[in-house]
Amino acid sequence: MSIAAIVVNPVKVDEPALRAALSAAEERWGWEPTLWLETTEEDPGAGQTREALERGVDVVIAAGGDGTVRTVAEALRGHGTPLALLPSGTGNLLARNLGLTLDDVENALDSAFGGDDRPIDVGVAELRDAAGKRSEHAYLVMAGFGIDAQMIAATDDDLKAKAGWLAYVKAIGTVLRDKNELRLRYSLDGGRVHSVRAHTVIVGNCGSLPANILLLPDAAVDDGQFDIVVLRPEGFFGWVQIVAKVFWENGVLRRTSAGRRLMGSGHEIQAMNYLKGKELVLRLDRPEPVDLDGDLFGEVTAMRTRIDPLSLVVRVPSDREPAAR
Repeated sequence: MSIAAIVVNPVKVDEPALRAALSAAEERWGWEPTLWLETTEEDPGAGQTREALERGVDVVIAAGGDGTVRTVAEALRGHGTPLALLPSGTGNLLARNLGLTLDDVENALDSAFGGDDRPIDVGVAELRDAAGKRSEHAYLVMAGFGIDAQMIAATDDDLKAKAGWLAYVKAIGTVLRDKNELRLRYSLDGGRVHSVRAHTVIVGNCGSLPANILLLPDAAVDDGQFDIVVLRPEGFFGWVQIVAKVFWENGVLRRTSAGRRLMGSGHEIQAMNYLKGKELVLRLDRPEPVDLDGDLFGEVTAMRTRIDPLSLVVRVPSDREPAAR
């Protein structure tokens, strides 16, 4: 019989309800009792995932927010054991980008036990701080400097717990009043070095944010490259251009064939530039906060990020039904 492990952030789930749902899913699919592993402040999921791999489980279920999913995926990268998602956080960004159900535990567990396997790309970021210390981390959705990282730092955790992603709206207002800009040099895929001033740089393996905001319209989780957006607004009109591009062009026009015809070949605006690549080397003139999949990783002076293609297997829904028992 097959066996799963579930890595659970106990703060994010209703344990009695989840245990009952697990038991029912195990019965439906004929699996052994699931190995239950809880995260802690000291270990947010890496050690638990390694234990699951050592036990030879057939799938690892991540039950928590984006941070839990990122940590479990980082430990699973390259091993071939599938990751299943039980979205339990505020953003649930990977689940959204894969089109998974967000509020249906039974459906999520059926996918874990009886779904199909889909290989996806993983971003790998090597970070260097002002003291020269280096660290390497995986990410599934986005890495960001500027408004992305500052918004997370400014978000009220209590409000986030009560209001979900709407808590970020208050944080955005705080961040947009910040006049600081990033001064950086970057090279893409070993090309020439560019020097730019920007408000925000986001490197994405996926394109969608909460509220169905399509920030990176051409991003795909399995295309072997990431998409980059550089925001360089000049005053209020620059932000108007960005909002129009993201909400009208990306969010409305691109979603219909008529809208795409109206767009034609599209055009770049001065305040917002898109790039594509497989490796980005970025150096900042001063330490800046960086976030990976919604978690802050301190202040850094440099980042080298690359795509590890199809290195993570994710369990997604299928039409398969449980065998009659």
